[in-house]
Amino acid sequence: MRDEVWAIVLAGGTGTRYGRLKQLEELAGYRLVDRTVGAARRTCDRVALVLPPGVEWDGEPVDALAVGGDHQSSSLRNGLAAVPDDAGILVLADPAHPLATDRIFTGVITAVRDGADGAVPVIPMLEVVQRVVDGVVVETLPKQDTVITQSPQAFRADVLRAAHAGAPRPVENSGMLAALGHRVVTVPGDPANLHVARAEDLAVVRRLV
Repeated sequence: MRDEVWAIVLAGGTGTRYGRLKQLEELAGYRLVDRTVGAARRTCDRVALVLPPGVEWDGEPVDALAVGGDHQSSSLRNGLAAVPDDAGILVLADPAHPLATDRIFTGVITAVRDGADGAVPVIPMLEVVQRVVDGVVVETLPKQDTVITQSPQAFRADVLRAAHAGAPRPVENSGMLAALGHRVVTVPGDPANLHVARAEDLAVVRRLV
C-alpha cells in the first residue's frame, strides 16, 4: 500500500537572528512561506504548517496547523503532533529554501519510498573547506568526503517520531538519524536552492528569480 506523505513546513521561527519574520518576506510576488507551502501541496498528500505564536495563516489551504516552539526541534515536534499517526513518510521543508523545486521534493520522497530511512538533497563541495578555531585554520577537510545538505528532507515517519521521543535538540535531523544507525541517503540537490539566512541572501535569491 502506498504510504501517505505529509509535509511539515517549519515556518515557526520568530526572526530573532534575521531581525523580522523571514518566512513572511516577499519574493517575486509571493512570501517565502507561500512558495514552500505551494511546493509541498504539489508533491505531498497532506501539508502541516508550523507558524510563530500569534501569526494567523491566510495563504493556500493546509491540512493542519501547529504553533512554533522555542527552538526548531520543539517546533518540529509540535508539527509531528499535528500529523496523524498513520502517516508513512514525512517531508521536512522550510521557507529558508524558497527555491526548492518540485524535483527535489519528489526525489527525497522516492528515495524513502524505495527503502531508505531518510533522504537529503546535496550538492558537491567545490571550494576548499577548513576547520577554523579562534580565527586560525587548524584542519583542511577533503572535498571528496564533503557535501552541502539542503532542504527539503524526507524520513520514514516512525523513524523520525522515535528519534524525537526523548525531546532531543539536534543540530540536524538527518545527522541525528545517521548517528542512531539509520540509513540516510543522498539525492541530487540544486545550486540555486540557496539558504536564506540573512537579508543579503534574500537579495541574491531575488536576483536569481
